[in-house]
Amino acid sequence: MNAIISASELASDLAGGNPPVLLDVRWQLTLAKAAGEPAFDGRAEYAAGHLPGAVYVDLDRELASAPGPAGRHPLPDLAEFGAAMRRAGVTAGRPVVVYDGGQGWAAARAWWLLSWTGHPDVRVLDGGLAAWQGELSTHEPTPSEGDFQPVPARTGLLDADGAAALARSGLLLDARAAERYRGDVEPIDRIGGHIPGAVSAPTQENVGPDGRFLPVAQLRDRFEALGAADGTAVGVYCGSGVSAAHEALALAVAGIPAELYVGSWSEWSSDPSRPVAVGPGPQ
Repeated sequence: MNAIISASELASDLAGGNPPVLLDVRWQLTLAKAAGEPAFDGRAEYAAGHLPGAVYVDLDRELASAPGPAGRHPLPDLAEFGAAMRRAGVTAGRPVVVYDGGQGWAAARAWWLLSWTGHPDVRVLDGGLAAWQGELSTHEPTPSEGDFQPVPARTGLLDADGAAALARSGLLLDARAAERYRGDVEPIDRIGGHIPGAVSAPTQENVGPDGRFLPVAQLRDRFEALGAADGTAVGVYCGSGVSAAHEALALAVAGIPAELYVGSWSEWSSDPSRPVAVGPGPQ
């Protein structure tokens, strides 16, 4: 099962006999407190126009727990997550397609959570809402209650110790911008730098100018050049586990399984006892 779907494929599926549940997860990282600007309001954008039948999902409230020692976007309480997905109409017997405003990070977070907790058919709209050529709706649907019950997988999730070990024994990719990896700047967290042994792999390099993923062969070549050879265990992290989900999605498109460190740099850097590396290389 491909982890992404094109706008034309989605239009065809929506006209079929078992149309997917649509989740609108428009969200973006803001530095509102530092800049003194209003925070991004994904629900307002949803209300102004969304794919017909799509249900809005709030990343901060439904796809994450409150910020704390485990990071800025810790795993959500799974009972609350399951309830939110059922309210959105998610069932085990219908496919799910998730989209956002085009960056892909928020949609990938929903894709990862649903996949990790056992939904068998979840895909992300490649290119997000900007790729959709059909009409938009301002009607907010009230879907029938779904039956999805999240059951977390035994693999696929890293904690801080697991990420550190993977950086030594396998391949740990840092999905943040290169300047944050190097420690040149750090606009959000306590200190700049990266987990020792991690390799810089900015998420932005997985997509083209239109926000759509690069062809599979190019993605595979990119990750193999970074060290994802056959048999190498791969993990990924970012600032708070959101853009890293997009990197995990890119790896899945390339056919490379990867584990996600959800706490990411926001958790790692909050503990002064953990080592921090700076500069352009892994060490």
